[in-house]
Amino acid sequence: MYSSEVLIFDTGPLSHFARADWLGVLKAVVGDRTAIIPDVVAELRTGGTLDSRVRGVLNVDWIELRELRSEDEITAFATFSSLLVKNDRNRGEAGVLALASTMSAVAVVDDGAARKAAADKGIKLRPTLALLCEAIQLELLTVKLVAALADDLLATQYRLPFPPGGFETWANENGLV
Repeated sequence: MYSSEVLIFDTGPLSHFARADWLGVLKAVVGDRTAIIPDVVAELRTGGTLDSRVRGVLNVDWIELRELRSEDEITAFATFSSLLVKNDRNRGEAGVLALASTMSAVAVVDDGAARKAAADKGIKLRPTLALLCEAIQLELLTVKLVAALADDLLATQYRLPFPPGGFETWANENGLV
């Protein structure tokens, strides 16, 4: 697969995969790539108080919790915070983009504003559905499995660009499977 690739995850995909009990599938999709969460993604700690499955994301051995430490990372975080953070919301997205930009990594974000900021700054971006469609193309997952997964994500109030039962149609219309 992409063993040298580094994926920097936002909390949205991780917490919803955990709540829908599909975190193991996400681990399989990540494969031998490095998966990182920036330390500013407080939503996992906060969400974890409501659902132990979400808190458990911080304890899995295949995701590294990484502190923003270098001057470049902190400067990038300040830049993305000025673009994205409103009333302490979107700090996680700003952290994801800061690490992705300074590490030449791939940002895994689904938030529209964060995706726009990534595109504007030339940051490699792979939304959750793109990861899942790549896994289908690599024959790691089936369309039927991802359709069931997508329906479960929708049941956790995750925003996807199709209604329940609509993954396969959406993926075909967008040439992704």
